[in-house]
Amino acid sequence: MDEHTENDGDTNLQEILKLAEDVARKAGRIILQYYQKSFDIERKDHNQSVTTADLEADHYLRETLLTAYPEYGWLSEETRDSTERLSKARVWVVDPLDGTREFIHGIPEFVVSVGLVEKGQPILGVIYNPVTAEIFAAATGVPTTYNGAPAQLTHKSGLAESSILSSRTEQEHGLWQPYNRSFGEVKTSGSVAYKMALTAVGKADFFVSLKPKNEWDICAGDFLIRNCGGSTLTRRGGIILYNSPDPFVPDGIVAGPQNLIDEAVQLFRP
Repeated sequence: MDEHTENDGDTNLQEILKLAEDVARKAGRIILQYYQKSFDIERKDHNQSVTTADLEADHYLRETLLTAYPEYGWLSEETRDSTERLSKARVWVVDPLDGTREFIHGIPEFVVSVGLVEKGQPILGVIYNPVTAEIFAAATGVPTTYNGAPAQLTHKSGLAESSILSSRTEQEHGLWQPYNRSFGEVKTSGSVAYKMALTAVGKADFFVSLKPKNEWDICAGDFLIRNCGGSTLTRRGGIILYNSPDPFVPDGIVAGPQNLIDEAVQLFRP
């Protein structure tokens, strides 16, 4: 049997978590070589951008993680997808630079996001902001930490007294107009993964995305929140399974403490 299998249990996951934290930091250093400096920008589908930093960080992460665990599958925003991952018991789900728009505009709200999925469920998450040096990390059997210290969700009784993290773009497009008065505070930030990480460690009470996402946007953040006792669901209240044939999550998401989930689904149901 290969030494890196899902049967190795929590000890193996602790080792994998250490590796994931290390490679996230090193990918962050690659990104910082280009931050507020010169880099190439290309346009992808749906008016998305990709930069030199995205591609170099992706290459480093893929080479390093798959060299360490060659039997694992791979799903990343910046790597051409392959159906080969569907037959793997464990799959890395990665966004090498989540928040490319903020990176391009010099806003320090972008992260490296590394998730690991087993049989459709996230079992590890690491999110690293290279500008602020914030690192959020967790694995099954290993509590969620923020810069190495134990972290937890907040515990508000309802959405009306909660602070909500939302997308700057969604606010700019007026999508939050019907909802802004439903909360104690609505704050904007870049990077879906970063907003989920901040929610997981109690820097905000709840996170909502009104627009569709992809698995790589939310996988690591989902696990950080789950590992603190919260949930991530679609806006219709649906369960999200990872390493799906199509990694697109069409309904948007709600994420945070369990007691706010049902209220949020009712409010934000499309």
